[in-house]
Parts: sequence; C-alpha cells; structure tokens
Amino acid sequence: MSLKKYGSVLIVLIFATLFAQAQNYNPDKVNKKAGAIYAKAYEAAEAGKYEESLKLLAEAQAIDPKFLDVYLSRAGIYAELKNYDASIKDFEFGFKIDSVYSSTYLLPYSISLAGTGQFEKALLMVNRFLETPRLNTQSIIAGKYRKSTYEFAVKKAKEMADSGYVFAPKNMGKNINSAALEYFPSLTIDGKTLIYTRRQNNDEDFYESQMVDGQWTEAKPVSGNINTNLNEGAQNISQDGNWLIYTGCNYPEGQGSCDLYIAYKTKQGTWSEPANLGPTVNTDFWESSPSLSPDKKDLYFASNQPGGFGGKDIWVTHRLPSGKWSRPENLGSSVNTSGDEGCPFIHADNETLYFNSTGHEGYGLTDLFLIKKQADGKWGTALNLGYPINSIDDEGSLIVTADGENAIYASDGADTYGGLDLYEFTLPKAMRAHKTLWVSGKVFDNNTKEGLPSSVVLTDMNTRNVISSIQTDEDGNYLVTLPVGKTYGFTVNRKGYLFYSDNFVIEENGTDTATKINIPLKPLQAGASVILKNIFFDSNESVLKEASITELDNLITLLKENKSLKILIKGYTDNIGQPQNNLTLSNKRAKAVVDYLIEKGIAKVRLTYKGFGEMQPMADNNAEEGRAQNRRTELEIISN
Repeated sequence: MSLKKYGSVLIVLIFATLFAQAQNYNPDKVNKKAGAIYAKAYEAAEAGKYEESLKLLAEAQAIDPKFLDVYLSRAGIYAELKNYDASIKDFEFGFKIDSVYSSTYLLPYSISLAGTGQFEKALLMVNRFLETPRLNTQSIIAGKYRKSTYEFAVKKAKEMADSGYVFAPKNMGKNINSAALEYFPSLTIDGKTLIYTRRQNNDEDFYESQMVDGQWTEAKPVSGNINTNLNEGAQNISQDGNWLIYTGCNYPEGQGSCDLYIAYKTKQGTWSEPANLGPTVNTDFWESSPSLSPDKKDLYFASNQPGGFGGKDIWVTHRLPSGKWSRPENLGSSVNTSGDEGCPFIHADNETLYFNSTGHEGYGLTDLFLIKKQADGKWGTALNLGYPINSIDDEGSLIVTADGENAIYASDGADTYGGLDLYEFTLPKAMRAHKTLWVSGKVFDNNTKEGLPSSVVLTDMNTRNVISSIQTDEDGNYLVTLPVGKTYGFTVNRKGYLFYSDNFVIEENGTDTATKINIPLKPLQAGASVILKNIFFDSNESVLKEASITELDNLITLLKENKSLKILIKGYTDNIGQPQNNLTLSNKRAKAVVDYLIEKGIAKVRLTYKGFGEMQPMADNNAEEGRAQNRRTELEIISN
C-alpha cells in the first residue's frame, strides 16, 4: 500500500486491538450476536463489498447501539466511498463513546475532515494522533505525511482567502454524459467541437458533439476507423479541428504497451486512417495523454520512458520542417518530479500548461497544477490549482477554453449520470491562462482563386520576437492564435508572390473577437501592389518607427529572393492639414522606406518612391477609422 493510500478503510479495520487504558468501552462485553455480524461485515469490507458491509454494520448497531467498532469501521467505509460527511459523523459518535479507545483513529478521522475541506481541524487531529503513545513506524510516517498536506492546505487557503471564488461544477448534460464513464475531454479553439472518451463494457471509444445554438448536440462515435475493439483513449483534437492525436494500447504494430497515433480530417469531414507516430516518439515503454500546441509544432505527452525524473514524466516532441517529429525532450525539473506527472494540456495561449502530479506539494494523491512558459522559453514554477478544484483524492485531466476562464474535467459528482461525467466550471482568476483570440481563413491566388499553401508568421511588434510560424494546409487554410495584451504583426509569404501583412492590437480588457481573414496573394508581376500595413510613423513625422523593422526586413527578403524585381514605394496621408504639407510628408515617408532599403544593400536602381498626399483615399476621411486606412504605405511592382 502506498503512503498516500494509507489511512483509508483498511486502517480502520486493522485497528481492532484493545487498549489497556480504555475506559468506557470494553469489546469483551459486546453482544455476541452483534459481534458475529460485525465479523461478517469485516470480511465483506475486505472483499470490497462495501454496500453489503454497511448493511451488516447497521444490523450490528441495531442490536448493540454502543458497539464502538461498528461506528469506527463504518466511518472508514464511508471514507473509502468518499462520503466524508457520513464518515465524520460516525467517527465523532465513536469518540463520544470512548475517546481513549478511539484515539488511534484520529488519523483516518483527520483524512475525512480534510475530505470536506476542514484542513485546520484536520491538522489539529493529526497532531493529536502523532502524540498517541506507542504508534508504530508506519503510522508515524503516514501521520507526518498527512500533516504536511494539511499544512500546505491551510497555507493555500490563506493565499486564496480574499479571492471570493466559488467552485460550482456543472454537469454538461445528457447529450454528453451517459450511464457509462466519460473522461479525457478535448475542445477546438472555437468551443464548437468536443471530443472525449467514453468507456462502456470495458471498451473505450471516442465520441463527438457539436455546439449548436448554445447547446451540445447528442454525442455520436467519431467517424472513420479510429474506434476499434482495441484500447484507445486519451485523445486531443487540434485547435483548428483538423488533427486528432490519441493513445492506442496493445496495437499489433505498436512500439510499446501504449503508443501515440494521429488521424487527419478529410475533405469529406471524416477522420483518416490513423498512423503510428513512429519509433522516434514512441518507445518500448508507455506513451499517453497527448496535447498539441496551437501552432501544431509541439506535442506534449506523458511517458515512463528512461531518462526522466520519476515513474511518469511529461515530454515534448517538435514537428520538424520535414513534417516528422523530433526525439522527445523531458520538460525538466520545474514540471517533473520523482512522482508521477501526466495529463498535460497546453492552452491556446501556447504559454500555460496544465497537468497533474503526485510529486509537487499538494493535498494528497494526484493534484492539478499549472505552469507558465517564461520569455526565455523556460518553465516557471508549478502552481497548485487549490481546493476545492483539488482535493485529498485523485484529480485527472482538465482542459481550459480559449478565454482562459472556463474548464472542463471528469468527475463523479453527486449529479452524475453514472460514474465519471464531464463537468464544466469557472476557474479562479489566479489560475487562468491568457485569454486567447484567433485569426483564421484561407490564403489563395488573387488571379485564379485557388488555395495556396503558404507560410504564416506572427510577430510581437514590441520585441520583434516571432510568436509563431506555421504552414497553412495544402488548400491554404490557416489558424493563428492571439493571446491578449500584445500588438502583433501578421505576415503571409509564398515564393513567387507579394507578401501580405496586417497587425492586431489585442488589449487585455478589450472586446475583440475571433477574426476571419481570407487572403489573396498577388503574383509577382508588373502592376501588382500591396499595402505595407506594418510601416509606422509618428504623427506628422517621416522617421520610421522601430516597429516597422520586421516589415522592412520582409521587404528586403523579397527583393533579395527576386533580384530582377523593381518596385515603387508610394506614400499617402489623410486630409487633415494643408494638401501641400500632406504631399510633402507622404513623399518624405516613402523616401524613408527607400533609404532604409538602400542602407541594407538593395541597389538604388531597383527602387523608386513617390508621395501622393491625401489624393486617392481608400476610405471616408470624415471618420477616424477611414482616415487611419488612408494613412498608408504601398508597394507596387514596376517590373519583374
């Protein structure tokens, strides 16, 4: 029995020894018929037949209402069934009968108190337990372990005291849940597709539901040949809904006991034939619980392969330009411990990782944690999600919606349809990921309208660091995530075409929503033009701002890759001010771009500039939104 299991019903049942100092209760004077029934109850409990044992204990109690061992043993069974309120009631009644005889039961009593969140009282009781004379070594170790968890819980409660948080998980309803077991939820970024594991008749299959008019549709088995009579589970759908990565165990072609597999959404809307991720990722050991980053470049998973810190660790493999996956890397000691870590979930912000662990400081058994990736790419400090999200029992997988506010997890709550069901709840503010929006759409040829596989790059305009760099699919479809609180440069490139650029200012408390942008790329030919949306100047100034550098460097790359290309840089203003002043300003701004290009080695003969002032407006100058569009810098191809 592990340390963390010590203290359940078995600890109660094995403590049938008499204490010489017992005062009010004498087991020798128990009614013999009640004692015989109690013995049968003991055997039933040892066999795991708790309901039968409870029935027998009630019979024994009816015969001898002061049969102390009945109350103490029944309290242990209730604890095993997680009915901690009933457990506490029986323990406390037993203590009233004889507190000295019952003193050895202060440890399981403290566990039941902790099960209801009464950590300060639990700490008081475990301290009394540890003062009990003649405790054996195992009891002392178990008591000290529980004491450490209660001390953590008391400290954590003080940290969260003023948050006003109310934990109110809501069952996701009969269209999602059933009399079977539902767990391992997975959600697309738009919150419209939910895929999860359902276990019935000892067979695990994947089910899918769609959000329609604010309601989940009745879940159906996923399409394709993913569900089999073999053991598959622990799946993860990509943020755009086009990839499904899951765990398959004991497959004939598998590398080890459990491997990771991938399937793709077809044009017909079904899932492709799944493929094993191969021996670089999968080993002779156990791989499970995949979670794909929003840009599909990093795949997090749990494994007990060698080279880790404990039994099971969290690892990451990176998708290479070839499309293959790299050899997995251990996430390191900030995440992994000598215990077990599992169920990783990387949020849409691509910075916040949720996972569970037995090794980090917590409430006992398996707790849920989050950890955030720092600016240098390293992981910060693991943060326990706190009570009552975490409890003294095991916590499993958890996912968090793109807004960072809401979570979905599996629980056997009081209103379950049967065993584990899926529930949703609001997270405490301190435990939330960054609210994340997204841009999606299709890149296509401006002339033929055919989809174009292209490169999509997202840059932090303030630091010029690349946030993500992705490839569209073969039809040009893309999805890019935008955590709030930053200003992003957005660039789409394909060889033989003018690049497209845009920018997004995503405020922390803004009202921005998801955006759909279909992007026509223009072939490199005379007359083709594009607005350089990430060229910036201060008002009435012609000095390039630092935030323009990324766009200018993209322009330099275009010119170096197409050495015969000659271009015209055109400057425009709004109609505020005198027309002649605006014409002069626009000319200076266009010249500033050309001067930068020449300074970086582009031949002057390939570059021309001209200012047009407030002429040729794109939008109405009577509104600021229109004026902002009219203040622009354009690139036009003279010859190719």
